[in-house]
Amino acid sequence: MSDRAVLAGGCFWGMQDLIRKLPGVETTRVGYTGGDVPNATYRNHGTHAEGIEIIYDPAKITFRQLLEFFFQIHDPTTLNRQGNDVGLSYRSAIYYVDEAQKNVALDTIADVNASGIWPGRVVTEVEPVGDFWEAEPEHQDYLERFPNGYTCHFPRPDWILPKRAAE
Repeated sequence: MSDRAVLAGGCFWGMQDLIRKLPGVETTRVGYTGGDVPNATYRNHGTHAEGIEIIYDPAKITFRQLLEFFFQIHDPTTLNRQGNDVGLSYRSAIYYVDEAQKNVALDTIADVNASGIWPGRVVTEVEPVGDFWEAEPEHQDYLERFPNGYTCHFPRPDWILPKRAAE
């Protein structure tokens, strides 16, 4: 049985390239979510964020583990910005599919803030999932097709939460 996660953390190319490689991630696709335009496209996505939909096996990777990696590969402390990308499209957001995901998201954010490891307070939005408009084919799997293409996402070895007692 697979679960679904929808995240936004800046340009979707880099997010997809790193998340797809995690054990337990079955499929990923990039698109537009969290905004106001139906049938969003790259040229017309209104207030949508560039996002990634992740289908994963919760027996192999938990939602918490996905979020911990998400917080390691993008800067959740910069409002509407990742690297050189600035604007609402590049905001940090977690779009939860149920109350359990919402609770895990809020708990993870609290742990990130309490850790003192990140450069500031988390500004990641936590909102219920809405429509996800799949991005155009040229945006899917972009960095697999163009390995030297643009990305502002990378694992930060110092941005790892300490293991909790229950883990």
